[in-house]
Amino acid sequence: MVKAKTLVVANWKMNPETYKEAEKIYAGSVVALKKASKVKVVLCLPYTWLTDFSHKEKKVVSFGAQDASIEVKGPHTGEVSPTMLTSSGVEYVILGHSERRALGETDELVSQKVSASLKTGLRVILCVGEKTRDLHGDYLLFLRHQIINSLNKIPKRYLKKLIVAYEPVWAIGKSDDEAMNVRDLHETSIFIKKALAEIYGPVEGMKIPILYGGSVSHKNAKDLLTLGEVQGLLVGRESLNPKKFESLLLSING
Repeated sequence: MVKAKTLVVANWKMNPETYKEAEKIYAGSVVALKKASKVKVVLCLPYTWLTDFSHKEKKVVSFGAQDASIEVKGPHTGEVSPTMLTSSGVEYVILGHSERRALGETDELVSQKVSASLKTGLRVILCVGEKTRDLHGDYLLFLRHQIINSLNKIPKRYLKKLIVAYEPVWAIGKSDDEAMNVRDLHETSIFIKKALAEIYGPVEGMKIPILYGGSVSHKNAKDLLTLGEVQGLLVGRESLNPKKFESLLLSING
């Protein structure tokens, strides 16, 4: 049996400022990935660059969007539908990111987006994560509710295209030594698996891949994966620096 590649999702967010810079970062990312045969990379670019790059070289990299509408088409100014993404060569979409939730997205809306995107064939990266981590474990209750509500009425038949990215808000944008402790990550990943098993049963629920995001760097990536026992990483600022991104990929390539 061939071992699955480690999944690394690069979320560029609203970066860079110019197309020329985007080309440079993209080219550097492709060069880096060609040296890491055991890693699968998904580049999640801003819409302005996404469809252009998604029609370029696809042999070594996949593409993802940072959000998608619940609508297929119609009078929805500024929105981008899941069908538009799939028809443009986009395979993945990040939904429920903490920055979107901070703008007012509810679990109900996230659930609708997840459903709409899965139905069109997109692979959904559902983001979940607590804002703070208390000593009494109340954050676990919050996390459980967020997972259950964000997957409300999502049938089992779509689970093969579902990925859950655990990104604790308190760990985002910090230095790599302030990322989540690997022991705590291991415990939390087990908790997330149990919550998914609660929804879909122990067999199907345990198969859903878990990613970690939150101050991931080339210095801590390998430990987060191996000791945290997650199946991949959601990388932010490190993915915008081709040299550091290459170091990160090589560190987990083995």
